[in-house]
Amino acid sequence: MDWKFLEGLLSGVNKYSTAFGRIWLSVVFVFRVMVFVVAAERVWSDDQGHFDCNTRQPGCTNICYNYFFPISHIRLWALQLIFVTCPSFMVVLHVAYRQERERKYQAKHGENTRLYDNPGQKHGGLWWTYLLSLCIKTIVEITFLYLLHHIYDSFRLPSKVQCDVSPCPNVVDCYIARPTEKTIFTYFMVGASVVCVVLNISEIFYLIVFRVLNLRHRGTVHTPVRGLHAGVDCDGCKP
Repeated sequence: MDWKFLEGLLSGVNKYSTAFGRIWLSVVFVFRVMVFVVAAERVWSDDQGHFDCNTRQPGCTNICYNYFFPISHIRLWALQLIFVTCPSFMVVLHVAYRQERERKYQAKHGENTRLYDNPGQKHGGLWWTYLLSLCIKTIVEITFLYLLHHIYDSFRLPSKVQCDVSPCPNVVDCYIARPTEKTIFTYFMVGASVVCVVLNISEIFYLIVFRVLNLRHRGTVHTPVRGLHAGVDCDGCKP
């Protein structure tokens, strides 16, 4: 998989992110993508080939491997990274839509006119798009953490599993290669996912609180102005 292409696309998201979003992007690429590409893929590179069962029954080893590992950790993490980063493109596309509208508006009314003060500023529809992308990323992270724990019953990989699935003649013992190393990488990737979830939730609260405070500030500023106009009108009504 060409992760450089994904990194190039997400670099544009960094321009429109808050401080929490920039930290999230750093965690994704430094502690997840880099670890995934440099180390984790090699650990699981030939996982099925090193899955050994104490039987020579044809097909038993393959069936037992498929039973205990319906999907590889590596492929599950690759899907997780893709689905987690895709919602960020919603923000980039929305900003591109605003920029196109700005270009058409200036072409019609002159280059000195502006439709947006800043197309990348998070207000109006872009604020909702950014908030929606955070919610989707959080849901995706939690969903994949649940799937990982549900498929393997735990984040810890045992050194030996027992299998009695047909065509195995009886209960056979199967051994997983490098279970301790794989368990360490699993906990590391799970921990990085949890950190990303915490950052997403923190950013959601930050956006909501900042929006509420901004609306209150606008209301405080507008209230005296309305009162002043009311007073002028009343003075004008006096005989």
